Amino acid sequence: GEGYFSANGKRMVFQSERDPANPFYQIYLMDLETGDTRRLSTGVGKTTCGWIHPRQDKVLFASTHEDPEALAKQREELDKRARGQSSRYSWSFDEHYDIYQAASDGRNLTNLTRAPGYDAEGSWSPDGNLIVFASNRHAYQSPLSEEEREIRARDPSYFMELYIMNADGSAARRLTETAGYDGGPFFSPDGSRIVWRRFAPDGATAEVWTMRLDASDQRQITSLGVMSWAPYYHPSGDYIIFTNNLHGFANFELYLIDSEGAKEPVRVTDSEGFDGLPVFTPDGQRLAWASTRTAERRAQIFIADWNDAEARRLLGIKSPVAEVQQRGTTLLPPPPDMRRTEAAITAEDLRLHLEYLASPQLEGRLTGSPGERIAAKYLAGTFAALGLAPAGDQGGYFQKFEFTAGISLETGNWLELTREKEITEWQVDGPGDRALCSLRRLRRFAGRG
Repeated sequence: GEGYFSANGKRMVFQSERDPANPFYQIYLMDLETGDTRRLSTGVGKTTCGWIHPRQDKVLFASTHEDPEALAKQREELDKRARGQSSRYSWSFDEHYDIYQAASDGRNLTNLTRAPGYDAEGSWSPDGNLIVFASNRHAYQSPLSEEEREIRARDPSYFMELYIMNADGSAARRLTETAGYDGGPFFSPDGSRIVWRRFAPDGATAEVWTMRLDASDQRQITSLGVMSWAPYYHPSGDYIIFTNNLHGFANFELYLIDSEGAKEPVRVTDSEGFDGLPVFTPDGQRLAWASTRTAERRAQIFIADWNDAEARRLLGIKSPVAEVQQRGTTLLPPPPDMRRTEAAITAEDLRLHLEYLASPQLEGRLTGSPGERIAAKYLAGTFAALGLAPAGDQGGYFQKFEFTAGISLETGNWLELTREKEITEWQVDGPGDRALCSLRRLRRFAGRG
């Protein structure tokens, strides 16, 4: 199944069907340095979509273990498989799915949603204060027409929409209002946007979309007319990796597209079968994804090195770091290790951040320059690491503002200095110049004071 990294890249939470007593996915946590793996879910019912908190030692996942019929459903599925009657794969939008959080050892399991309908596919924001998730709860809470009730019975995914709530499960609010399945949401690395998949009402095709946290500025990023889904941001925020079946109904491959959707998508994998559910390590240097490129053709999680420079070349985009480095030979200093920072203001902390922001490679951080953009992303990441609540006008740490980059004067401007009977005149340069004054002529006028 799918797997996602911790903020330090040392652990992965993933879903797997490996319990002989339960045919459905359960949630596991793996230490990537030692390989030690433990199950976090209860072992009862179905689970999906694990996520690791960016700053605390806890995980998030969806589960149906509180369904009174959970064990009966397990036995029914096991009996079907024993008789060789396994049905064609289709995802279960079980109305008993709720979103839970638990400690990294599986204890202190807490239900955050407790709403009728499917609540799943959740992930924390980079600062850990918000959770975005998918739900069809409104189809269980609001009156439906007879036609809508028939649709819900046949295809509950038709009513799937995106919601956002506080990390404690409070203040849940709906973000999308479109017929068809909206799901698989993730926050952008700076926490200002959400990326997700939007299916057509008939479920035959899907495209990648992004929006702000208040549901404004909804943008369609892909337009391939196939099933494009499972989008995930690169840590730079400059491009998105996703899955599609452009090369055949059952042949899913990984593709890249820039975050604005302005460039043509670029193919990443070329393997028969399924390659999907991609996710980058937090440093952007590796990629993990699920693939059926195994001898038994069962999906397993693979990991590989990632070439960011080549990805940017193929997409035709540059990073602010590259723009700075192409004008010199000195590499940017690495960002400081935030684990060294303290709550109190200390000389060590000041040195930690100022040495980075004032480094020559940031070139003074002139507004709108590559160095300024590097500094802005660094500050946003620092704020998130310190747990500061975002207050920007786009839902993250960034605030739009206007500034004057330069001025020029119209023609006809002049400056005259009269001292005793001597008059000195300067002509002020016109539009397009740097508004400097130059000495034009010196004249003496008798009788003028």
